[in-house]
Amino acid sequence: MSERSPRPSPDGKSPCDAALAHDLGWSLGVVFRGYVAAANAAVDELPGGPRGYQVMAAAAEGEIGSQLALANHLGIDRTVMTYLLDDLEGAGFIERQPDPVDRRARRIVVTAKGTKLLGALDGRLQEAEAHLLSALGPEAQSQFRAHLSTIAANVNSLDPVGDPCSLADNVEAELPTRKSPASVGRRA
Repeated sequence: MSERSPRPSPDGKSPCDAALAHDLGWSLGVVFRGYVAAANAAVDELPGGPRGYQVMAAAAEGEIGSQLALANHLGIDRTVMTYLLDDLEGAGFIERQPDPVDRRARRIVVTAKGTKLLGALDGRLQEAEAHLLSALGPEAQSQFRAHLSTIAANVNSLDPVGDPCSLADNVEAELPTRKSPASVGRRA
């Protein structure tokens, strides 16, 4: 005898959806899974996928310039970081330049080609988020983001994470973080 999945109702929801509708963990898990899939698809052409995006976005901000500092900030093993940077550099998205403060170190600089791609990836991530939140109207989306941010800040204050980038590692996923429109303009 084979086991069958429950049939969806006319509104597209399965009986399991209704049974778990008030379960916060289930809801968060479903939304998180959807975001991970959409974000991964948005950056799939980039060497290193989400990690490549994180490296380029952090380097574009210019605050963390050296290869080692960038690896530490993002929680990426130094060896893995070297291969990731090799791939990004080979694709023409970043350059390793001598650090004027420490000639032994290399600064990671996003090229014009990389900056252009980051702009496109930011747009794709915005589209992915809009699709994910499409069940809500514009005002509800804004409220949802505000509430989620408040909850995240509160949870973080109760149980702070030493390195926010390690959160993705804790749940065995790598997520890019969409850059705000203001920071996109500062990349050039």
